[in-house]
Amino acid sequence: MEELKKYIRNIPDFPKQGILFRDITPLLNNASALRRSVELMIAPFQDKGISKVVAVESRGFILGGIIAYLLKAGFIPVRKKGKLPYRTISAEYDLEYGKDTLEIHQGALQEGEKVLIVDDLLATGGTIAATIELVEQEKANIVGITFLIELRELKGREKLKGYSLHSLIKY
Repeated sequence: MEELKKYIRNIPDFPKQGILFRDITPLLNNASALRRSVELMIAPFQDKGISKVVAVESRGFILGGIIAYLLKAGFIPVRKKGKLPYRTISAEYDLEYGKDTLEIHQGALQEGEKVLIVDDLLATGGTIAATIELVEQEKANIVGITFLIELRELKGREKLKGYSLHSLIKY
């Protein structure tokens, strides 16, 4: 996916000293790169009967919405605690210094429903592990998990063993 890497902007020391932020906005701004990215993100899952796309805020929403449209599937937003207006279910995950909580609307998924989880970036895997927990609480089936970018040195893939993972751009 070297062709797509040129659309990822590196921003050193953001959001804090020592972090190299991978900015996807140049890719989102280029119609052909965006189209190519989402097509490649769904390629392994195209004919799997996916009925719902579950995507994590906020950049995951951008890609997830497009992917849901292309798959003719529904879209389920995963939000931080307190951001959804209806009854929710939640899952906690570890941060570098503390914990955070993700939520989806209760009943957004049906038992046995085929789900594709989407996010822009796989880093440590904590956010996606919590998202998996939410989907499994609803007894839906995770067909796969797809990412635009994977930061291999952070070993997030290790937390997600047993799931079909797909990432396009690897650093």
